[in-house]
Amino acid sequence: MSLFPEGKLAIGPPTDDGFYYDFDLPRALTPEDLQQIESHMRETIARNVPFERRVINREEARHVCQSQPFKLELLDSIPEGEPISLFTHGSFTDLCEGPHVARTGDLKAFKLLSIAGAYWRGDEHRPMLQRIYGTAFESQDEMKEHLHRLEEAAKRDHRKLGKELDLFSVHEEIGAGLVLWHPKGARIRTIIEDFWRSEHYRAEYEMSFTPHMGKAQLWQTSGHLDFYAQNMYAPMDIEGQQYYIKPMNCPFHIMVYGSRLRSYRELPIRIAELGTVYRFERGGVLHGLLRVRGFTQDDAHIFCRPDQVEEEVVKVLDLTLSMLRTFGFTEYEVYLATRPDKFVGRPEDWEMATEALRRAVAKKGLEVQVDEGGGAFYGPKIDLKIKDALNRSWQCSTVQFDFNLPERFNLTYQGEDGKEHRPVMVHRALLGSIERFFGVLVEHFGGAFPVWLAPVQAVVIPIADRHNDYARQVASAMKAQDLRVQIDERRERMNGKIRDAQIQKVPYMLILGDEEVNGSTVSVRTRRGENRKGLPLADFIAQIQKAVQDKALE
Repeated sequence: MSLFPEGKLAIGPPTDDGFYYDFDLPRALTPEDLQQIESHMRETIARNVPFERRVINREEARHVCQSQPFKLELLDSIPEGEPISLFTHGSFTDLCEGPHVARTGDLKAFKLLSIAGAYWRGDEHRPMLQRIYGTAFESQDEMKEHLHRLEEAAKRDHRKLGKELDLFSVHEEIGAGLVLWHPKGARIRTIIEDFWRSEHYRAEYEMSFTPHMGKAQLWQTSGHLDFYAQNMYAPMDIEGQQYYIKPMNCPFHIMVYGSRLRSYRELPIRIAELGTVYRFERGGVLHGLLRVRGFTQDDAHIFCRPDQVEEEVVKVLDLTLSMLRTFGFTEYEVYLATRPDKFVGRPEDWEMATEALRRAVAKKGLEVQVDEGGGAFYGPKIDLKIKDALNRSWQCSTVQFDFNLPERFNLTYQGEDGKEHRPVMVHRALLGSIERFFGVLVEHFGGAFPVWLAPVQAVVIPIADRHNDYARQVASAMKAQDLRVQIDERRERMNGKIRDAQIQKVPYMLILGDEEVNGSTVSVRTRRGENRKGLPLADFIAQIQKAVQDKALE
């Protein structure tokens, strides 16, 4: 504010790994401005100015903030009876809840990182502000380590790698948050989905395919129009009936279950689907593949008897951990989210469900953190966050009880006593959305996918034109074994071809010259730079096949 006295202050909260502050300023900030701001910060730290807190009444606060419209709006959002506090250091005073360190001199290491645009309160109809991101640590060494992680994260950014590796794109002409999968990305997605389906069939799930839209009556019955309408797209009129694009798959799976009378002997019934759904997200929060408007949910719903619940949840956790380990995720944070203030169902049912989830997690030996009141209004849940190669947490898997939908749709089964009983319904997603999980995978592997996932497993590089025929024979032999291979017949230098293959993060490059042609061998170079000459082609094919079969992560 000393640089821009006419600037307007918005909000400046802490984040998981730093902080930001939003400003309305007379001009766009530049990286040079950040350096100047940092210089002012160092001067303030050197003066070791105290932070002074003062609690004031609403009228006085409005007077202090009279030239700051965003602060006045924040002030109006503070509930009556809650304390209103100001923090001052030197000549600067800010409306802030706090707390702060005692003095500016307590700040040992900090760095302003970047500038971004942000709509006020995330609303694209409100003013666009300038957001300054920064971070602070107890020591310079800790900050250097953090900045190194940020540099590595920038290299692994799935949006950057998605373009460089030709995996996917998003186009304004199509619409923000709507993803185009390019052939290489689609190949990886197909491998993931095929693996997902085979594991689910093995776990005794049945597959379903459901429509992309449904009549308004369906969403009224499910409660989505009452509880979730703000995330749904506007209805379409079709022959006098209103239809909504689906935000969830649940009602369709319920209709499959309810399509005929069910016996207790049939339960549990597990219905799974890779179902594409559409949810409204504000433009300001869209982020590559991690936050989109159209995505494919790896969804399943389990209909079971109350006495089967705990066993089913254990099986879900088994399947979840097995699949995540296959993709290289071995560290997790597990949360048990309990009953919120607003809920449906009987408290005793909530207690039963929560304890069943707690016992299931305990059986798997997982350390669990309790998220008090964090459950959905329709039931408690288990959320599982995975840790990637940079030790970042990502929300993927969830297991949720639902007391609401079986009641709303009047689901029943015929019990052993011949009477009708209400089944328990469990929602679960293992990978979350395919788009989000794929984005996480790209960053986890830095685009260098293991052989079983790599869209191109090997590039055949003939050294000269006279080696092209043998290169085609090698490629044909590999393709006959369902391996993914390309031939680089460009009239470029061999080193250039190798470099291009490494940039594309292809696991293997097969260099073919006179020796290889005469000996019916291949010389193998890995993307890590390792070399092996004169390997029989059959041995190399067997090596890749084993890595694919084992789903090796190297």
